[in-house]
Amino acid sequence: MSLDEFLHHLHFDIEKASIPNWEVDWEDKPLPYKLYRGLPVVPLSLEVPLTLDREKQPAAPDLSKIGHFLWYVYGLTQFSQSVFSLNSTEKTPELMQSYRRFAPSGGALYPNELYVYLKIEDLPVGVYHYDVAHHRLVLLREGNFDSYIARALGNRCEIPACFGTVFISTVFWKNFFKYNNFSYRLQGLDAGVLIGQLMEVSKRFGFESGVYFQFLDRAMNHLLGLTEKEESVYGVIPLSVEPTIWSANGCEKDRMVSAAELCRELTPIHPHHYVRSQRLKEYPMLTKLNEVSMLDSTTKFQLIEANEKECFEGQAVALPHAERQSYDLGSVCRKRFSPDMDFILGKVSLLEIAKLLRGAMDSFLYRNDLEAVHQKNEPRVSLNVCLYNVEGIPNGAYQYDSTSHQLRPVNVGDHRLLLQSGMSLYNVNLLQVPLCIHVTGVKDYYKTTLGYRGYRIQQMEAGMLVQRLLLSAGASGMGGHPLLGYDSNLCDEIYRMGPQGKTSLIQIPIGPYRQRPWLIGGLSS
Repeated sequence: MSLDEFLHHLHFDIEKASIPNWEVDWEDKPLPYKLYRGLPVVPLSLEVPLTLDREKQPAAPDLSKIGHFLWYVYGLTQFSQSVFSLNSTEKTPELMQSYRRFAPSGGALYPNELYVYLKIEDLPVGVYHYDVAHHRLVLLREGNFDSYIARALGNRCEIPACFGTVFISTVFWKNFFKYNNFSYRLQGLDAGVLIGQLMEVSKRFGFESGVYFQFLDRAMNHLLGLTEKEESVYGVIPLSVEPTIWSANGCEKDRMVSAAELCRELTPIHPHHYVRSQRLKEYPMLTKLNEVSMLDSTTKFQLIEANEKECFEGQAVALPHAERQSYDLGSVCRKRFSPDMDFILGKVSLLEIAKLLRGAMDSFLYRNDLEAVHQKNEPRVSLNVCLYNVEGIPNGAYQYDSTSHQLRPVNVGDHRLLLQSGMSLYNVNLLQVPLCIHVTGVKDYYKTTLGYRGYRIQQMEAGMLVQRLLLSAGASGMGGHPLLGYDSNLCDEIYRMGPQGKTSLIQIPIGPYRQRPWLIGGLSS
């Protein structure tokens, strides 16, 4: 199967992309977090603040603040125990236990890992792994790597002015063991959701941030001591509190760096880590896609041309002015909930829709290396929504125009039954959902410009927008459940996206919900 066929099937016909007769070996499942052994560790403060109600003024962080930041981004936050299945013939219910984090993940498997290069007081300068299980830092390399990281980014960021740099990686086996080849799509989305959470937390801590999707992969993996067939960096996010030069293209002369020459500058490291699985299987399609997506020279970094503004037809529904959402991020993160059969149909007001959509798209604006700083690109991912029982708006499918803050009608009518018929699992009753949102993007994932790397970048941007939607929904007292088990072709027909060359990337039902019968406990003070 060619890579183009694989990615097409991954989105439109998952059965053709899946490994036949796949059986999940639950007894040999990996840990949802990486555990290093035999390396120096630095404990982080457990006295985590429970509120993040406003953005702080920029100030150089200390170790305590870094610990709080990392916990809100990716720390273990909840332990839950729920009834997995129960019917009249079962005497004892089957319980499902899991550790949760503020950023959601498909199957709560968390395939991503978080590494940080830090230059702060009371901590040796170096590269660390965030040990989620113990809330501590594990030292991988000690030393100043400003020049190395800057050159691996093509000298497009003033790394010496940054107090830290975050590396988001993907460990392929962590969710491949369950989802087989479908995990490739999930891994990009999960990485994006995590980046979305990181960006929102950064704002509350007064950190300036930006996302680099293009970098010298092997150089970054070499710095962290990663085995590229097992794990690879997907995103790099510098953090600063000082005025910093951010660029998407940098100086052409300075950008002529190769991964091979950078790797020769550092001695390889092979830190030992514990996986728990004893019978790891191969994942050749994931390995091949990761390899062809790698960039070995900074001259291969590309910018995406500005998108043409989309032309809408039909009478638009003007949404009411919505002030920028102000909420306690800590409280919203703790209350975030993914309803299954817990949705309850309730009337949603026009203002609530306006706040949800505006809040998600406004917070989605961020620095990145896909467009020049002076460009005012249309978003590469956008929002469509099927509405039912929304005050002042006829039932139907709409496109959200974020520039004019309007809903453009595409297909009037109640589409709930049609959407329900497209679900591969009936774990959500869409008849009880007033808003079914679809994050959309171009079908070709900018392959001409970005190659196969464009696919995972598109999935990451979709994930980033998903997390903004979930936080915006939580701030409005609603729940949202990201879903990939749906018929993309059917949704594309509802929104009539064929002529636009677009497709729906992920489906998120959003609405009021009732509390679920489960035992749940917070892991914070």
